[in-house]
Amino acid sequence: MLTFILPTRNRPHRLAQTLAALGTLATTTEVIVIDNASELPAQTPPTLANNSLVRTIRSRTNLGAAARNLGVRESDPASRWVVMLDDDSHPTDDGFVQALREQPADVAAVSADISLPLQQRREDGGLPEVFIGCGVAVRREVFLELGGYDPSFDYYAEEYDLAARIILSGRRTVFDPRFKVAHFKDATNRDLNRIIARLVRNNGWVTQRYTPEAQRRAELRRTRRRYRAIAAKEHAAIGYALGISELRQTLRAQQRTSMPVPLFDRFTGLAHAREAIHAEHRARPFRSAAIISEGKNSWAVRAALHEIEVRLDHPDHAETLVIGTLSPGPMLDAAEQWSNKGQRVIAPWSAAALQRVTRSRATAA
Repeated sequence: MLTFILPTRNRPHRLAQTLAALGTLATTTEVIVIDNASELPAQTPPTLANNSLVRTIRSRTNLGAAARNLGVRESDPASRWVVMLDDDSHPTDDGFVQALREQPADVAAVSADISLPLQQRREDGGLPEVFIGCGVAVRREVFLELGGYDPSFDYYAEEYDLAARIILSGRRTVFDPRFKVAHFKDATNRDLNRIIARLVRNNGWVTQRYTPEAQRRAELRRTRRRYRAIAAKEHAAIGYALGISELRQTLRAQQRTSMPVPLFDRFTGLAHAREAIHAEHRARPFRSAAIISEGKNSWAVRAALHEIEVRLDHPDHAETLVIGTLSPGPMLDAAEQWSNKGQRVIAPWSAAALQRVTRSRATAA
């Protein structure tokens, strides 16, 4: 058995559409809606079209992402997995059920292949072992054991904090392309300055909590540079200034659980990039490469190439192309975009999953 966990706030029409979509699945489940203090209480049916039971829990205050904690605690103890969704995201088919059944015991969380139908691309964010909150399944007992999401985060980067604790617990997160989620990213109630402020503060907290001491200051600088650039691009300087101010006031209060370097390399994706790129080089050596579609943690891709003394070159002249993002969605989009250009393209991680995705897309075409 599994349970869908679905927080919502002031988006009744989107919630109704998501529940209707869940009702089209063949799998009968338990659905728990957590109303995060909506101005008008969320209205939900007792059952969906597929006979899934729906329960609604109303919180008197907006708990942010930690509302999921309340839902998991109230879920049926027989549920082995809790599937985290937003009120504007849902699985597109039942492939996730078999994907979850086949996971080995050390897998605590399974990330979905999340599409954005309105934008006609995949969801940004995440890393090989860091999931995105609107499309992930977590073992119920592990979620409860680790305490779920930290309420102090509100929203944004809370997944990074939980993913770090999963790694520290001796478990891992995997990406499985059979788990497909559509995210109808609804802009309602989204304040860009507030988002940037939370991203700056919360990512700084994660860095402070888990980065090995020898790398901590450099990682904090990297975090500040990244979100300063994003704030400039999105005209959210006020939010960035607020986030930096809050980070400075709260940084020393963060309890440090410094990761051993091998675990931190998994957390940042460096270990995954190193494994995939070095394996490709052993199988078919190359002396030069161009990094394409740079994005999240592209530094790790550069580091993995540097370790095997591969020279960086222009795409027109390089022997091979290496995708420069460790976020699963943009990485897969880039692989599909560049796969028919006539050059060798290397994905920086999850080669087996990438092959399954590209084969399924080719078959569908």
